[in-house]
Amino acid sequence: MPNQLSDQSSLYLKQHANQPVQWMPWTQEAFDMAEKLDKPIILSIGYSACHWCHIMSVESFQDPYVASIMNRHFVCIKVDREERPDIDQTYLEAVRMFNQSAGWPLNVFCLPNGRPFWGGTYFPKEDKGQEIVPWPQVLMRIAEHYKREKGELEENANNVVSNLLHANNALSSNANEWNNELLLSAAKSICDSHDDKEGGFTPAPKFPSPMKIDFLLSIRESQAVRLNENFANKIDLSITTTLSKMALGGMYDQVGGGFFRYSVDSQWQVPHFEKMLYDNALLISTYSRAYQRFNKPIFKKIVEQTIEWLNHKMADGDGGFFSSVSADSDEGEGQYYLWTYEEIEGILGSIDAPKFADAFGIGPEGNFESGKSLPVRKNQDEEEILFFRILEKKLLQNRENKTEPTKDKKRITSWNALLIRGLVDAARAFNRKDWLQKAIDLNEWMTNDLTIKGSGISSILFENQKLSPLSFLDDFAFWAESLLNLSSISDWAEKGSSQKFIKQAEKITLSALKNFKGDELCGLFFSKKEKNDPTQVRKKFWYDNATPSANSSFLRVFSTLYELTNNSSWLQEYREARAGYTNLCKQAPHGIGHALASIAEMEVGICSISCNTEQVDEILLKISQKPYRAIFVSIFDEKENNEIRLRIGDKFEEKMNNVTKSIDMIFS
Repeated sequence: MPNQLSDQSSLYLKQHANQPVQWMPWTQEAFDMAEKLDKPIILSIGYSACHWCHIMSVESFQDPYVASIMNRHFVCIKVDREERPDIDQTYLEAVRMFNQSAGWPLNVFCLPNGRPFWGGTYFPKEDKGQEIVPWPQVLMRIAEHYKREKGELEENANNVVSNLLHANNALSSNANEWNNELLLSAAKSICDSHDDKEGGFTPAPKFPSPMKIDFLLSIRESQAVRLNENFANKIDLSITTTLSKMALGGMYDQVGGGFFRYSVDSQWQVPHFEKMLYDNALLISTYSRAYQRFNKPIFKKIVEQTIEWLNHKMADGDGGFFSSVSADSDEGEGQYYLWTYEEIEGILGSIDAPKFADAFGIGPEGNFESGKSLPVRKNQDEEEILFFRILEKKLLQNRENKTEPTKDKKRITSWNALLIRGLVDAARAFNRKDWLQKAIDLNEWMTNDLTIKGSGISSILFENQKLSPLSFLDDFAFWAESLLNLSSISDWAEKGSSQKFIKQAEKITLSALKNFKGDELCGLFFSKKEKNDPTQVRKKFWYDNATPSANSSFLRVFSTLYELTNNSSWLQEYREARAGYTNLCKQAPHGIGHALASIAEMEVGICSISCNTEQVDEILLKISQKPYRAIFVSIFDEKENNEIRLRIGDKFEEKMNNVTKSIDMIFS
């Protein structure tokens, strides 16, 4: 049977279309074949920008001998995790149950019905002394075990499925059990894990933690933290150290802008070089919100340069933003971003090159490999940032003459929605109406181009202009949350638009409840009711991963809709959703930062300000000069009326006539 991936829309699947492995896409046909032939399944999941996916593909999947073993003993299914996040997240959770590292490439061994019995991530073709069993040996051991001990594997798989189902609601609590003291204990636990010297909340490898930092920024505005100077200082240290170290290090592209996926080392110097839209969208939000509190020039530089990179390199001319940039180029992983001292001297000249080299840790011997260097910034002084911005642009112009790493040009609904949120937060923090307009335009494109007539939201618009027929909870949650964020200041650019965006968010949320709320217990399923995967598991996901948990996003959606519409049904939805996080907050606060931030904003108080057209510019300027709070600004029609209508949750409501006093009241 030939490889069946050539007609797929996914770039990742097409990258495997000419391999000798007889890959099949995720279809019922593949499972029927496995049942008919009584062969176990290899389910291999990855994405186009993934470096280790490329390595395993070249080493093993392109090798005729390895492919012959796979074809002889298994039915082989290849999945793009970005196209099918439901499959990816379910099997990631399963692999963690085998006490294996879970990442990509994800290689899972399943029964013919799709139930997983074992798996792992990258396996080398040969023994490299890393204490990882080579892939051919894994294949032969699994194939032999399936023939001899199939019943044992079936028992393993059934146990895994039972555990996957149990995890949907195992930690849910009564809606009345929540206590706001849990927010403080969660913040303390997160801060206690912080690396106060190098930043970050885990040992190496270190990942950006925007959801945790957003929570710390939110709880920082609570009265309980503001009255506890030591605790406030600890939170401030955790936020500023991590964001500064990330901004100065090699995990940020100092020349071109944009964050790489993660840092291999504990000092943020050596990145894993792929760039993802979602990472950068989330970090634009976090750095913007952090700038409002700490006013650090490096935070401003990060936001401005990252948005510039997105507009220049990731925006599609027809609308929307591409999903990722590969870690690899023709020269190898990360080589596109590396420089020799001689190259820098040739571009910048003998006067400026030594200044740049000294400021960015570059010497003739190199700071990376083979005499090459990855620029890492030593200083975050505003004057120096402005000076070197000119030299960075000279280097960027030269770098663009090189062959760029491959872009995956599919446009993903949920990730573009995250960027709407990021652009709004940046517009608010830096008083940039043009960035707000960019967010409004992006939402208009999504509304027009990412919906299917008669069936609603599509999760992906592929490069070949085909829309995926599928949609998932992320698409609804992130879009609704971003629409509400957009409504918070959209009247500044388009008077009266805030109500339009609130209604659009409400419509999306009602559709989500209809399609994803499937039992009496709290929480929404990730896939729609009619979806019946061969694993026979319909999952709820509670924890943040690289992106927030959709259930945690809906916490913010429900609470915000209640505050903006005064519809008590949204308060009921919020309380029911929050019940899913009470025990998680006690046991695993590090994994639910977005939920904690959503709850903290609700408990601190969501604010509404209504004003006339002449007052809105001053109000938005004053808001940009204060720490981030959830504040919704709208314009009413009474042009001659100078009163400002201020509401802070259920605690305070008053009419005032002074902009400064109104804003100060929120932060008193």
